[in-house]
Amino acid sequence: MDRLQKITVLTRLVERLKAHESWCGETHIQKATLFLQELFEVPTDFEFILYKHGPFSFDLRDELVAMRADMVLEMFPTDPYGSSWRITENATRIQSFHKQTLAKYGEAIEFVARKTGGKNVGELERLATALWVTRREKKFSTDEERAERIHQLKPHVSVEAALGALAQLQEIERDARCLSATGSSSVG
Repeated sequence: MDRLQKITVLTRLVERLKAHESWCGETHIQKATLFLQELFEVPTDFEFILYKHGPFSFDLRDELVAMRADMVLEMFPTDPYGSSWRITENATRIQSFHKQTLAKYGEAIEFVARKTGGKNVGELERLATALWVTRREKKFSTDEERAERIHQLKPHVSVEAALGALAQLQEIERDARCLSATGSSSVG
């Protein structure tokens, strides 16, 4: 995926997150992008690490800053939460030249925005960490083991809250498989 295609995917993601009641801070974009990569293999190729508030990509942070410098995204204050992101007219123009990219990944973007858009930062941290542990730490095979691991990584997340996040994740993964199986788009 070239940079303009990445910009197309990320700006559409910002649009759809906002449409699903996200205040669209960087955390929302970070976690939603992780879900796009992990659930639908959208090849944005951002490298994520497990960081303070769950999976985080410094590459993605750099890209968001570059997109702001390129006047494709802009930040604006959102009291009391801090800054939110929104697209500019330049983003809309770029999207208009990449209709195939939007056709290919649009359903995946919409799905992820719908599933994550209304969640707060704490919910996103738990859900994204559950995804991380489930996908990347295979030695933990049961929900109980995964929940304990999440609690170990994030002591402020109780085992019960981790189990809840794992249950939500399983529902999201099931729904994602159903979307991919419909064959109505190239997701998955």
